[in-house]
Amino acid sequence: MKKRYRLKKNEDFQLVFKGGFSVANRQFVVYQRKTETNPHLRVGLSVSKKVGNAVTRNRVKRLIREVIRELEPQMKNRDYVIIARKPTAEMDFHQVRKSLLHVLKLGKIVKPVHGRK
Repeated sequence: MKKRYRLKKNEDFQLVFKGGFSVANRQFVVYQRKTETNPHLRVGLSVSKKVGNAVTRNRVKRLIREVIRELEPQMKNRDYVIIARKPTAEMDFHQVRKSLLHVLKLGKIVKPVHGRK
């Protein structure tokens, strides 16, 4: 995921929280908001200190970014804030991918790929 596609400012996070809607499972909460100004999607990540120390939090963020990078072509062009919950600290890449894909499908964020179920 390219750096220019990241939400960084608190104002941007607040716009997504207030103007969007959320979907969640046990590991992730995903807020999304439609934007007319951006021709691409933007993602903000939030990993609380409850998840673990700095090393653990950074690892979780790297895993989420990699999953988003893979799924980016299937996702709608919106602003997203992904909040990682405590169970993500013990998850490996495949578990993170499966759980995040599940919550993205719940929110109808991932466009279906033709030829696959």
